[in-house]
Amino acid sequence: MSRRSSSLAALLLTGAALAAGGAARAQLLPPLPVGGLPVSLPQAVRGMPVVGDLVRSLSPEERRAATVPSLDRLGVTSAVGELGRDALAELRRLRLAELVRGNPAALDMGPDGAPVRRGVLIAIDPTDAQLRALAAAGFAIETREDLGGLTSVTLGIPRNLSAKAAMKRLMAAAPGLAADYDHVYEPAGGTLLPVAAAALVGAAPPPMAAGRTIVMIDGGVAAHPSLAGAAIVQQGFAGPAQPTGHGTAVASLLVGRDRMFRGAAIGAKLYVADVYGGSPAAGSASAIVRALAWAASKKPDAISISLVGPSNLLLQRAVAILARRGIRMAAAVGNDGPAAPIMYPAAYTGVTAVTAVDARDRALPEAGRALRLDYAAPGSDMAAALPGRGYAKVRGTSFATPLVAARLAAATSGQALEREALKGSGRIGKGILCRTCRTDPKIVGAK
Repeated sequence: MSRRSSSLAALLLTGAALAAGGAARAQLLPPLPVGGLPVSLPQAVRGMPVVGDLVRSLSPEERRAATVPSLDRLGVTSAVGELGRDALAELRRLRLAELVRGNPAALDMGPDGAPVRRGVLIAIDPTDAQLRALAAAGFAIETREDLGGLTSVTLGIPRNLSAKAAMKRLMAAAPGLAADYDHVYEPAGGTLLPVAAAALVGAAPPPMAAGRTIVMIDGGVAAHPSLAGAAIVQQGFAGPAQPTGHGTAVASLLVGRDRMFRGAAIGAKLYVADVYGGSPAAGSASAIVRALAWAASKKPDAISISLVGPSNLLLQRAVAILARRGIRMAAAVGNDGPAAPIMYPAAYTGVTAVTAVDARDRALPEAGRALRLDYAAPGSDMAAALPGRGYAKVRGTSFATPLVAARLAAATSGQALEREALKGSGRIGKGILCRTCRTDPKIVGAK
């Protein structure tokens, strides 16, 4: 490759009845083959002023590496922050279009180029009369989930209709019905990259009080020495839980412990909600909402969400229910640069929006634009676990998010959290949390 370039726990029934797959209780999934992880991303994006030049400059292999989402990617390129608005939008469009193209049976293209589940729409709190009208218009009820104050009905759309055409028919058949596409959300990560800057060796992470519970919504977590002593329960919401590089890295940043490597929430019980089942074409809004309901049933001190996507009405309402219950949630703002669309669920009220800083406390240039930015945490010049054994250098807002979630779980109040925040440079919200939670890649031999 060239170098150019009431409770929500009561909401969704309970536990296993909500999940599409089974729980891997109190154990980790088998490790992924480390050799299967991508190891580089083209640097051709740097300095390309014209969208056409940018796209034409990439070889087929480079274009695929730059545009295909992966559950095993553990970093992004800082060159994203140097792109102009048009070039950035083109790369994002290519990535999402490639995801849909590579999964034609599962995905369709929704409004604004956002991938959605093919063949379905989501109706929210429909009346019986509205459901009868939809049936007369050719829609079929596939699943119905009662969430206490919120009901979600998955509708099979009439054959040969695109998602957008089906939405028009739905609105005509049942005016006033709250409905949305079943959007697909991406892990807020990219490919593995070398880290040029020397990482700072921090002190031990702030202490975590005993008995804390954290839920992460991500991909599945593979076995790793740093996680061998951790209390972890996994549940699948898009089929059985499957190990991913992304989920393993995030879990290690929370509860990992292995000689010189230390997570930010050692001693906490970790519940892992796998919304992908090993497929980047999964991760739908409906799966995330089921995961949130399961998460709420665990009475967590915090939820870590390293996923990004468009606003979705079902997800928005579920997040609002958790927020009203006082459940703290941290979510990544993404890594598509400051010209990218605002990403959700980070932008929802009640969610702590997280960006990332490097070892010099500077905001990462590729961090996404935020409607509201709350805190930053280390997201570069740091190590996280690889599936099976060893460590990787990671970069991106995905990896800052679990660190902020750890501090949310430990904080006694919002005021205490603000007092803990440290100064930095660039757009970092109220400041940097968990600054000492970064593990120097050198001391653990990260690749």
